Amino acid sequence: MINEQIRDREIRLVGENGEQLGIMSAREAQAMADEAGLDLVKIAPKAKPPVCKIIDYGKYRYEQARKEKESRKKQKIVEIKEVRMSPNIDTNDLNTKIAAARKFLSKGNKVKVSIRFRGREMAHTNESRPMMQAFADQLSDIATVEKQPKMEGRFMTMFLTEKK
Repeated sequence: MINEQIRDREIRLVGENGEQLGIMSAREAQAMADEAGLDLVKIAPKAKPPVCKIIDYGKYRYEQARKEKESRKKQKIVEIKEVRMSPNIDTNDLNTKIAAARKFLSKGNKVKVSIRFRGREMAHTNESRPMMQAFADQLSDIATVEKQPKMEGRFMTMFLTEKK
């Protein structure tokens, strides 16, 4: 809220240089802002009494947008990469999948390890848990298990994340 939109009876006023000007009515504060040729902006509406500051509103909005843009720049989006296997995977193929998972983890992504069961393989799902555990053990130097192996329909899934 700015200028005439501020309808509170009493506000705590902060000057343009950050100095406390005390508690006063919104009209008095608006008059001081007009005298300085600046805007009266409500900074903390939840405070008792609300805090308003005398500043150039256009400049204030520009600074807020710039800070938001900077914080977005520093964010890192974590992707989930998937490594799919079958219950009767061979040792060399398993090593290839482990190498792929290692590469994904080193780039800072999460890895979803899944085993797909087809047909009669569904009867032997419990035999694949040790394979999942061995997969996690192979990557234990750079990864931790975020979510333990769990059956979801025809897939057994496990999530790995990079160690901090």
